[in-house]
Amino acid sequence: MKKAAQLILVFCLVFCTNSIVAQTVRKSDKEILEKPYKPEEDAQAKIDALLVQAKKQHKNIIIQAGGNWCVWCLRFNDYIKKTPEIKKVVDNNFLYYHLNFSSENKNEKVFKKYAPDGAQLGYPFFIVLDASGKVLKLQESGSMESGKGYDKEKVLAFFKQWKAK
Repeated sequence: MKKAAQLILVFCLVFCTNSIVAQTVRKSDKEILEKPYKPEEDAQAKIDALLVQAKKQHKNIIIQAGGNWCVWCLRFNDYIKKTPEIKKVVDNNFLYYHLNFSSENKNEKVFKKYAPDGAQLGYPFFIVLDASGKVLKLQESGSMESGKGYDKEKVLAFFKQWKAK
């Protein structure tokens, strides 16, 4: 009986340890990726400041609409930061802003101003502004997806098409 109890104890220890390790290894993208959206931020004030900066630097603004709840939003943010060719195009040509949409802050006035029908595009979607604040393009992201990530050539084409002239 004592050996059976010891075997059960050993089994439990091994099983529980493996279970804990497996849970740690299997964290989802949503748990491990950077959370770039700031629900507490005054989005319009931030966009206004970016417009001033865009005029000085002769750049357009890319607004990535979404939230920290959206795994595709987090993946896109991670993708552009970790893909050197795309990061270079973005850094050299745009000011980039993550416009929060969440239960904590829906930024309804900002969405109404820049993308009244944007929610129909799904998240993330992108708003391209020129330095005067004019909306140049609303772009859904689904057409740039590939598997659980994004297609480099499609993402590059989007950014290259909308850089300031």
